[in-house]
Amino acid sequence: MNERILIIGAGAVGAYVGGHFARAGHDVILADPWPAHVEKMQADGLRLEGMTEAECFESKPRAMHFTDLQSLAKEKPADIAFICVKSYDTPWAAALAKNYLAPDGFMVSLQNGINEDAIAAVIGWNKVIGCIASKIVVELVEPGFVRRSVTKGGENYTVFRVGEPHGRPSARVQRIHDMLADIDSVKVTTNLWGERWSKLVQNAMGNGLSAATGMSNKQFTQNETARRLSIRLAGEAVRAGQLQGLSLEKISGLDPEQWVAAAHELTSGANDTPVLDEMEARMLTQAEKMSDTARPSMGQDMIKGRRTEIEFLNGLVVQRAKEMGMEAPANAGLIKAVQSVERGEAPAGLERVEGF
Repeated sequence: MNERILIIGAGAVGAYVGGHFARAGHDVILADPWPAHVEKMQADGLRLEGMTEAECFESKPRAMHFTDLQSLAKEKPADIAFICVKSYDTPWAAALAKNYLAPDGFMVSLQNGINEDAIAAVIGWNKVIGCIASKIVVELVEPGFVRRSVTKGGENYTVFRVGEPHGRPSARVQRIHDMLADIDSVKVTTNLWGERWSKLVQNAMGNGLSAATGMSNKQFTQNETARRLSIRLAGEAVRAGQLQGLSLEKISGLDPEQWVAAAHELTSGANDTPVLDEMEARMLTQAEKMSDTARPSMGQDMIKGRRTEIEFLNGLVVQRAKEMGMEAPANAGLIKAVQSVERGEAPAGLERVEGF
């Protein structure tokens, strides 16, 4: 069955996935608000570039302006709608997709943050699936051109994790699994919320740092001040997740408790810091394998002058931490730093994240 797939938001992730879907022969429509991007795809297709020759190809998905989506009312409705917009755009994007979704269709949140609840508020929990793209590092470089700056996960790392909110396997989750398997490693998870929060920890420890400092992933990992703040951010976020009763997955290959322990060694002023020492050595080794220029999505957004998702990432950590009776001062400080740069009150730089 050739199901129709509608992707709302053809930014880095949406276009990357959509480009692969089109090459695989799926009936896919990419809808995006950036006119130049849509028109480039309509005229010349979509160019994708990766770390190997096999990942570099041109694809020809059907691309549409948001203003033209109303014409889909005369066509076959979509069976699956992927929501790939920024977290702050989720409610209206879900409402837009709902108009063109088949009665038995469903939506997939393929986004940073935790947005399934916002989609469910539009269409109901029975029509929502969650999907995490972990360590994918893709960038919409220019209209019609997406670059992936890290090697594929393959057997070494599971990039996509897809699951039902209720945690049980289902036929529709398996369908998404099979579609994504053509792109990179994927698994069906029965722990969607634990997976979501684990990805949130990864986002919280790097996205805002890049946005506030202007540094790439490699640069802030190799800088002691930024690296140690990253560990504190992760420790707070992990603890907030644990207090919610979530079963967290490994984060950057390490057990959640290790991030909490390393952060504690940093903030307690302990003279003996075995967990921290081992973690920093590991992070520095990993940094050597990173691209010099690759930035997380929020770092890209800041450079492009776009609104950041800081309140939906680190902001959610602070909110949930407060609800659980704990404080998250590193995350709260980072929010202020990012917002000051975003508002043009201060330039991006390491000094933005010093002293908190």
